[in-house]
Amino acid sequence: MKKWQCTICGYVHEGDEPPEKCPICGADRSKFIEIALEEKVQAEPEPDTKAGSEESRHEKFLRIYDTVTALMTEHHLHPISVHIPNGVLPLSVFFAMLAVIFGAADMDIAAFYSLIYVLLAMPMVLFSGYNDWKRRYGGNMTNVFFTKMICGAVVFCLALILVFWRIINPEVAASSARGLYLMIHFVMLGAAGIAGHLGGKLVFGKK
Repeated sequence: MKKWQCTICGYVHEGDEPPEKCPICGADRSKFIEIALEEKVQAEPEPDTKAGSEESRHEKFLRIYDTVTALMTEHHLHPISVHIPNGVLPLSVFFAMLAVIFGAADMDIAAFYSLIYVLLAMPMVLFSGYNDWKRRYGGNMTNVFFTKMICGAVVFCLALILVFWRIINPEVAASSARGLYLMIHFVMLGAAGIAGHLGGKLVFGKK
């Protein structure tokens, strides 16, 4: 039986023909190659080395940038960094829920500072995710990657809104807008959950 490999995520399919769509990353069948005929596609191309004794500042910056981002992918910075918001965000939402339901001021403060921590972590999460998408998956835009990007942007934007809302109105958890305030927390948590699920699907190859 023939084996076909997705050149985007590395998924291997067995059958006479490649699948219509990759069950892991959603790439169409044109992205599959037959393993028996071609070598397994390398996830990351060999870095180019620039010859010459002189280089401009721009070229030097690009060389350093390429080296740093290659190390980020090689040492799995994205899955490491994404554990920060994934671990702290549910606690922040739980604390916010307690603050709104029971009027617990201490829980409100805990939720606020936890959310600040999430907000500060998100730029690295987003950049490292973009870097992995470009390097590991060739920058191919499938439904999985598009959804992950949208969810990441939603988490960052809603965290930013909530933090500034809480700064402007420290009593928001006890105000008439507390229902909306808590609902935004749950939407943010849902977006993070979807992004995490899709990330696990890419890493572990579950259908």
